[in-house]
Amino acid sequence: METSKIAHLQTLSDEDVMEKLQEGNVQAFDIIVERYKDRLHNFLYRYTHDHQDCEDLVQETFLRVYRSRQSYVRIAKLSTWMYTIALNLARTMYKKKQRMTTISMHADPSDPDDREFEIEDTVVLQDDRLHQKMSVKQLEKALMKLNDDFREVIVLRDIQQLTYEEIAEITDTAMGTVKSRINRARQQLQDLIGEYVLPQEM
Repeated sequence: METSKIAHLQTLSDEDVMEKLQEGNVQAFDIIVERYKDRLHNFLYRYTHDHQDCEDLVQETFLRVYRSRQSYVRIAKLSTWMYTIALNLARTMYKKKQRMTTISMHADPSDPDDREFEIEDTVVLQDDRLHQKMSVKQLEKALMKLNDDFREVIVLRDIQQLTYEEIAEITDTAMGTVKSRINRARQQLQDLIGEYVLPQEM
């Protein structure tokens, strides 16, 4: 009987599963975790570039989702709501780390955004042509040289494949600003790595 209930939950949309969780079905939470753990990890690692921080943020995101489950309103996609929670947590952690850091290592002392990071993951982006021209490591380093606002939107758009509307809602930013940041981020990446194949617009 339990197996059939879980099987039924797995056929539901994200929003329907969340509704079941709001009604008290704790198994629905397991479904949400299973569906989003990899996506959140992928997004948060590109924001933090620290495996431990990423794991902590993923766990904290799911904890917030569970605690705040009754505040979710179906007018928003569940994915948008969850990415908003994750991004806000990442921003808060980043600000705390900035306050705690007394010494910063920069590739260029005159450019505080030019940070050096060792990249360990090799997650493949969508565009095959991009991979034929450059390594993932080069792109990861270039992403980390963007300022926070630019990196947020380019990861959400070109890696997570979210729509402009979803990104505007997640970042609480006007649509025109989102589009401008994405265009400027792409240009900066192109300047940094020489070849950045722009994805086809949705």
